[in-house]
Amino acid sequence: MSNIEQTLSIIKPDAMERNLDGEIKLMFEKDGFKIVKEKKIKLAKSEAEEFYKVHETKPFYNDLCEYLSSGPIMVMILEKENAVLANRKLMGATNPKDAEEGTIREKFGISAKMSVKNKIVVTGGTGRFAQSLKKIKSKYNFI
Repeated sequence: MSNIEQTLSIIKPDAMERNLDGEIKLMFEKDGFKIVKEKKIKLAKSEAEEFYKVHETKPFYNDLCEYLSSGPIMVMILEKENAVLANRKLMGATNPKDAEEGTIREKFGISAKMSVKNKIVVTGGTGRFAQSLKKIKSKYNFI
């Protein structure tokens, strides 16, 4: 039985600034993902705060929201069998030093101290993730 899922992936500002979006998208495609929709956008800080609301009590929350709203991002809806799990695997560990060879974070990550700037974020599945996907699809005409 097939479990085709969609997941929301965001290429963050530092990767966009370094023009890595093409290479990152190619890595997804080579891994069997279909890029259903993509759009370059700039989030307001209030939108980043809403997106990361689940982390609002954590010490990195303000830096994360400031960062995500600091420049253009590439929002992508990806599709694949077990897309959420496959996306997390392709991204690699949060700390680039711990990321497996061939993952996005191993290839493009800067440092563990810059974990807020991990090039990419993934959401999907149920709960908060499904709500994030729905909001992004609606607000930015991803329907």
